[in-house]
Amino acid sequence: MSTATLPLRHALLALAVVAVWGINFVVARHGLDQFPPFLFAALRFTFALLPAAFFLRRPHVRWGNMVAYGLLIGTGQFGLLYFAMRGLISPGLASLVMQVQVFFTIGLAMLLTGERVRPYQFAALLLGAAGIAVIAANTGGETTVLGLAITLLAALSWACGNIAVMRSGANDILGYVVWASLFSAPPLYVLSFVLEGWPAMRDSLATAGAAAWGTVAYQSFGNTLFGYAAWGWLLRRYPSATVSPMALLIPVVGMGSAALLLGESLPAWKLGAAGLVIGGLVVSLLWPRWRARQARHA
Repeated sequence: MSTATLPLRHALLALAVVAVWGINFVVARHGLDQFPPFLFAALRFTFALLPAAFFLRRPHVRWGNMVAYGLLIGTGQFGLLYFAMRGLISPGLASLVMQVQVFFTIGLAMLLTGERVRPYQFAALLLGAAGIAVIAANTGGETTVLGLAITLLAALSWACGNIAVMRSGANDILGYVVWASLFSAPPLYVLSFVLEGWPAMRDSLATAGAAAWGTVAYQSFGNTLFGYAAWGWLLRRYPSATVSPMALLIPVVGMGSAALLLGESLPAWKLGAAGLVIGGLVVSLLWPRWRARQARHA
């Protein structure tokens, strides 16, 4: 089935994924009150791998590709993101800055293919860069320059992970993510042991209550397994141009939930930065589709 419009039940499914991914930043912030960041990331990928690996076949993908994806997404994206979110950047801004991965992904793909930058892509990049510049100009307090830099590195790692997926040839994205978690968790445990120390690991695990383990479950089962499974199902059923724009709502949900549930402030500069970054994403994702539609009707 291929259509340009999502029926109501599938649009609601897409919105449910967006909500889970957007609220995830608030949930992660609560989890980081209990667990050190690298341990928290390691637990996320441990339970994304187990027990799902016993029920999902390993995809027919080169081991090297899955190793690269596991390291980039595990250590690079979430290890760095959780590290930054523990006092270096607010959850709402983190949800916004992470969407810069779209620009990084496009840039890396163009670098690899030798494609030239088109005017609309340059405009989108300028809007996104302006939004990041606004955030950088207002660091201090809940967000630091270091936190912004680390979150941008996390977004770059996410983009590199996207390139690994594109080159993998995997048809079963959920199985790919689950089995790649085999290479995400171990280095995160090592980093936690070396940088956070065994006493911190032991004490956080020993004192974790139901709410803390609930945040881990949300990361593993809600954010990873449900999110990737549902989004992958939609992408296999409908054109990417129909599904992908829904992801523009992720930073909206992220910033809104952080304001409502954590009391994160939304001053004018933060809303302006969000408008610039999201505006850049809109141009990047929707402009070529609008032009193609205009050409078809010409």
